[in-house]
Amino acid sequence: MNALDLRLLDEFQRDLPLCPQPFAAIGAALGLTESAVIDRLIRLRANGQVARVGGTVRPNTAGASTLAAMAVPEDRIEDIAALVGTEPGVNHSYLREADWNLWFVATAADSEELAALLDRLRSASGLQLLDLRLVRPFNIDLGFRLTGGLRAMPSDRPPLPYQLHPGDSALLHELSAGLALTPRPFAALAEALGRDEDAVITRVAALLAAGIITRLGVIVRHRALGFTANAMVVWDAPPEQAEAAGHALAAHPGVTLAYERRTVPGLWPWRLYSMIHARSRPEALAVLEAATRLPALQGMAHRVLFSTRCFKQTGARLRRAA
Repeated sequence: MNALDLRLLDEFQRDLPLCPQPFAAIGAALGLTESAVIDRLIRLRANGQVARVGGTVRPNTAGASTLAAMAVPEDRIEDIAALVGTEPGVNHSYLREADWNLWFVATAADSEELAALLDRLRSASGLQLLDLRLVRPFNIDLGFRLTGGLRAMPSDRPPLPYQLHPGDSALLHELSAGLALTPRPFAALAEALGRDEDAVITRVAALLAAGIITRLGVIVRHRALGFTANAMVVWDAPPEQAEAAGHALAAHPGVTLAYERRTVPGLWPWRLYSMIHARSRPEALAVLEAATRLPALQGMAHRVLFSTRCFKQTGARLRRAA
């Protein structure tokens, strides 16, 4: 990859400048013009290496979300994946090496709308569905350095006390969908929302400070950038050990996500989840092997579910369906 493209992706996955012309500020840092930065982002988005420039939103703050899985017979994978993908609230969908093989993240404006989405999929597919609601995040920020080796991200901090304002859901929805790649993206966002540019920037800053927006910047597609060996590792953590183990995973180099979710008695006992994004399976398995030696995880049963195919990857839907 071009060295300047790599710097753009490596250094601006978070902390997008909160000013009227953020791409000019990025250009100043990289020695580029504003138009050159925008042109690069448009090209990287067109070739699939950038998903959007925008925000990621803490789960279950401005809406409701869950991680779900289905055990799909091999001869129905294409049809069921297409069925799942037609739901606007499904924003990530992957095939993984497991009996429960189709995994997806679903979001909605509230828990009732989310439940209706899951019921539609159960009814249309005729299949069981695991609804694995988030209990506790340890690291939900998927922005990580693409160069310099595998680096751990800091443990996820809890959100500050906050109260959503009228219009926040629409603002967060648009940030999740992505900013316009124009010289004044916050002005374009403000116009779409019927608000003032300065007020939008001020509110985005407040939502970032509160931890509702977990990251604002360039959202990359890791698979398209060479991180093709992506493993979800699930751990059979006793409830009393989940917190210590989760924090240990979140701080471990090479682990890119860590969180606790509800179990499904009789079907899915795994409580603790971690993600490893790597360039090869040996690299991913080396990260995992080192993680198993952490004192908080020694002797803890686990399963490795490599993803083999991405069906859908978009921003979260946080507005009520029309």
